[in-house]
Amino acid sequence: MNIILFGAPGAGKGTQANFLINEFDLTQISTGDMLRNSVESRTELGKQVESFMASGDLVPDNIIFSLITERLNDIDMKKGFIFDGFPRNLKQAQKLDEIINSININLDFVFHIDVDEKILTSRIENRAKQEKITRKDDTSEVLIERLKVYNRDTKPVLDHYANQNILNVIDGMGTIDEVSSNISTIIKKDFKVD
Repeated sequence: MNIILFGAPGAGKGTQANFLINEFDLTQISTGDMLRNSVESRTELGKQVESFMASGDLVPDNIIFSLITERLNDIDMKKGFIFDGFPRNLKQAQKLDEIINSININLDFVFHIDVDEKILTSRIENRAKQEKITRKDDTSEVLIERLKVYNRDTKPVLDHYANQNILNVIDGMGTIDEVSSNISTIIKKDFKVD
């Protein structure tokens, strides 16, 4: 079973990704982890990645997709995988489609954890007030900027998957358990789970 998970910053993607990994024995594909591993492995690709990261530049899509193609061919991918927050834009979604089609893999589910952005912003502000140490990426200013980028770049990807009839919109305003249960119900209805 192969899944992509979307949601605005702060919507609980990481929490739900962990639930799905544990519940359905999936392997998480994290582009960040792949980039760090390629640098540590000192491969040719890793050396290119390191030079981009060292200069603070974004690693170009073609390198990220080379890493993804390698990763999807690994033996541990046979049970299924989950992408959390990737692809980030329509161009990446189209390229990912090409790659998975070329190696005869299907995407089974795309979940969008839908949240009310006003409530999300107030949640982040409250969390920041309660915590003595605030994460740099956990301020309302940063969140508002990240929401703008998400709405501009990532929202169009949802239409791409809706057109393929694999997009499931999940109400992200419930409790963590309610959101997990809603996702699980959809999977178990459509997919034979051991």
